Formats: sequence, C-alpha cells, structure tokens
Amino acid sequence: MGCGRVGSTLASRLSHEGHDVTVIDNEPYAFRRLPTDFTGHKLVGSGVDDHVLEGAGLRQADAFLALTQGDNRNLLAAQMARHVFGVAVVVARVYDPFRGEIFAHLGLRTFSPTNIGADLAYDALFREAPAPTSSARE
Repeated sequence: MGCGRVGSTLASRLSHEGHDVTVIDNEPYAFRRLPTDFTGHKLVGSGVDDHVLEGAGLRQADAFLALTQGDNRNLLAAQMARHVFGVAVVVARVYDPFRGEIFAHLGLRTFSPTNIGADLAYDALFREAPAPTSSARE
C-alpha cells in the first residue's frame, strides 16, 4: 500500500524478482513512478477499505507492506491485514518510533525513517572526512 518513492521502488524490485505484486494507492497518478516494465497489478483505492484489500487478494497474500506517508493509515491497514485477513508478514512504516515499538509488540514488523535518518546523520557527523586531493597546480 502506497506508491510513493519507497513503495514504487520496492514494488518494482519485488516484481523484477518474480513476486506477484499488487500496489494499492488512492491516487492513480502515483502509479507513474512504476517502471514501464512493471508486471504487477495496480489498484486504485484506500488500503484501509476492506473491500479494496479483498480485491487486492489479501486473503491469499504472503505479505503486506503499508508504506504511505501517514502513520495512522499504515497502522490501521497493517492491523487489518494481520488480524482480519490473516497475512503472516506485515510491515508498516511508522514515523513515530514510539508508536512503532508499541505496534511491533502487537505482531507487526515496523520501521521508523525517523530513527534510520537520525542514525545516518549521527554516523555522517562522526565519519572521517575524506582527505583532500592534490591539485594539478601544486
């Protein structure tokens, strides 16, 4: 669910690996991010609508990823996938790391771009700067 930069990149990757992929997004224009050789399915609708999830084949799905910009939508859709449709592997992007931890205890796999970004910024802060290159004028 979610055909933004992360969702479209991951859907394309999984499709190229041979997985059967269905991408759900509210906005049909979002599908422009998918490559022309994308072999998966595109479904316009809300990932928190049980009829849309049913139409996406969630009852037969091995995994569900909620990758929209909204924590509430991601968590609600992920909970529905897990507890209503019985999907075994459910992953939700959750910007609020504390909420992510809470929902992880409820059986969802979560990740926080906030934590990931903070870790990368910290690492960049303390990474040794590259040595200056010598110039041809010297």
